[in-house]
Amino acid sequence: MNKNTKMAGNLLAISAGMLMLAYASVPLYRMFCKVTGYGGTTQEAKTAPNTISQRIITVEFNADTDPALNWDFKPGERSHKVRIGEQALTHFVAHNRENHVVTGQATYNVVPFKAGTYFNKIQCFCFTGQSLAPGQKVDMPVSFFIDPAMLDDPDMDDVKTITLSYTFFPVKK
Repeated sequence: MNKNTKMAGNLLAISAGMLMLAYASVPLYRMFCKVTGYGGTTQEAKTAPNTISQRIITVEFNADTDPALNWDFKPGERSHKVRIGEQALTHFVAHNRENHVVTGQATYNVVPFKAGTYFNKIQCFCFTGQSLAPGQKVDMPVSFFIDPAMLDDPDMDDVKTITLSYTFFPVKK
């Protein structure tokens, strides 16, 4: 085998490896964010803990829509005071202003980003796409709690407010 053939084989193998890495990077990044709370990614839980602290955190709510989605989308309340470990319930309101069915998917995060590891959602409209009929207006619940493990993290001592933010995007068919 000559040098050129060997070099071409090596370049082809490197190119194939880079292509596979690029293909896998989005799911791997999502998994990393979900596990670590990186970038304000919240956690999912089945139930709230049994331990409820006296420490109160104010959770503020934010709602945005992509300009390509003709929906009104807003929080049902601006903020909610919750004790760490306590299960809380809030809701967001969405209204489809189109004259046809539109499906949207919400992305989410919390600020400060370091709180993502401790912010847990039990039930959320953001787990699946939402289809709204023409002119339909819906209340969409979010059940959440703040993990008591936050009390053991000295980096979280300064956190008094957490902002839960959603952005709805249209789902392309």
